[in-house]
Amino acid sequence: MSVERAAALLRGAHAAVALTGAGVSTESGLPDFRSPGGLWAGVDPMRVASLTAFRRRPQEFYAFYQTRLSLLRQARPNPAHYALARLEQAGVLRAVITQNVDGLHHAAGSQRVLEIHGNLRRAVCPECGWRADIALLEEALTAGALPRCETCGSPLKPDVVLFEELLPLNVFAEAERLCREADVLLVVGSSLQVTPAASLPQTVLEHGGLLVIVNREPTPFDPEAAVVLRDAAGTVLPTIAARVAGGLASSAEDEQRPPGLS
Repeated sequence: MSVERAAALLRGAHAAVALTGAGVSTESGLPDFRSPGGLWAGVDPMRVASLTAFRRRPQEFYAFYQTRLSLLRQARPNPAHYALARLEQAGVLRAVITQNVDGLHHAAGSQRVLEIHGNLRRAVCPECGWRADIALLEEALTAGALPRCETCGSPLKPDVVLFEELLPLNVFAEAERLCREADVLLVVGSSLQVTPAASLPQTVLEHGGLLVIVNREPTPFDPEAAVVLRDAAGTVLPTIAARVAGGLASSAEDEQRPPGLS
């Protein structure tokens, strides 16, 4: 059974890492990007989520992000987020690399989270790098004002990676290092089509690691994966985590049992 195989691979791993995308948070009420009804449905991403849009069409840009922030205020971690946190606490996962900006991995208890696309907890000035809590941006918009940097006076944006911006190089470099060392990469809720995040599974494969993919839709890496599970992350991951934990407990008992006993 694929779930059993996935649990066995994770249980036997020494350097497992998770890579998550928007699909891990859809069960928390947050839309993904490309499915019908997703964030890009009927929207040109370059008009509302690019650096050019931020600078040339700030009202459209801020309206889009006000909608995202409104959705996020109501969102809570789902069983998939908690399962990943349990796998980290059990010493199975070294880290969660995420394309998401919603902060739900942190909220679920994951400690080592690499947010390669930034996050919606903070606002940032793209001119001088000054950062503040996202509440500052929201309060200004609610008052009908343009959110501005308190250092240089430039407009503030959410601390997320927009189209036309580079990923935070130090964070992505760490993600690449973890993937070079990974013996198992657990991919959850990602189409594996957005670069450079989509290069990480290839990095794992090139260095001898295995892929376990949990995603409702096909991905380009399915043919090369050791396990592919087509089900909701919130259903599959708790089952995997429980079986990993059960297997680890059994192994610990075997190690403690005196020789000759069965």
